Order: sequence, then C-alpha cells, then structure tokens
Amino acid sequence: MRTAAVGILSAVFSAGVLAGTVLSVGGSAQRAPSESQCGSTGSPQLRTTLYFGLARPKGAVSELEWQLFLRDEVTARFPDGFTVWEAEGQWRRADGVVDHERSKVLLLVHPDTSAARASLQGLIDRYRKTFDQQSVLWETARVCAAP
Repeated sequence: MRTAAVGILSAVFSAGVLAGTVLSVGGSAQRAPSESQCGSTGSPQLRTTLYFGLARPKGAVSELEWQLFLRDEVTARFPDGFTVWEAEGQWRRADGVVDHERSKVLLLVHPDTSAARASLQGLIDRYRKTFDQQSVLWETARVCAAP
C-alpha cells in the first residue's frame, strides 16, 4: 500500500511541476509563488518532506547508520542545510492490519530545478537500496523562503 501511495505522489508531483502547480498530499492545487509574493527578502522555493521508515527485514536502521546516511548522502546532495526529526508512522496494510514504524522525517527547502529533483530521487533510491526499504514517502509544496 505504501508503494502505491508513493507512486501516486510521484506522478502527481511530476505532473504538477510540469504544469507549474504542485498538488499537496490532500490533492489541492497550489500555484507557485511569484517573486513579488515572496517579498524583497524571500524567493520561491520548494519544501520537500521525506519520511524514512527505520524497520527493515533484518532489524532496524541504527542511529549510527542514519547519521552516516545523513553525512554521506543527504549533506552531499543538500549542503545548504536541512531539518530532521523522529516520528512514529502508522498505515493500513493491504490485508487491513494497521502497522506502526519508527521513522525519521527530513525537511528540505530547495530551488525548483532539475538538479534538485535528481538529487531527491537519488537520495530516495539510495535509502531504499541501502536499507532494504519498499518505499520512502515524500511530499512537496511551493513556499517562499528567506535565508
């Protein structure tokens, strides 16, 4: 079920970016803020939130493994900064059972560029492969940001 949701979100995001609109997880359209809407000190950016599950078939992702992933993968792709916090996720599996999982949430504010999108996809792919994950949930929205 998580894989299907992530696939749908990916398709919605891609279609929204091409049309100049990003659709939120709830499905409402959000137009890109213009330079004038962001004021003299802000600029239009994307805010992307990634949800990394920590359970895997053979144990959990350790704090050391997570810190190394942040250092080697996240910081390398997004050196200007990010925010991370711990979370507890819940979802209904295809068989109707409600599952729970400890997670890490990563928030990034970045330009809307093909390089940033490629970095996000690379980050997701690397996490899935390294930690034997079925999916990484992500959402994005257009925002105004100031340094």
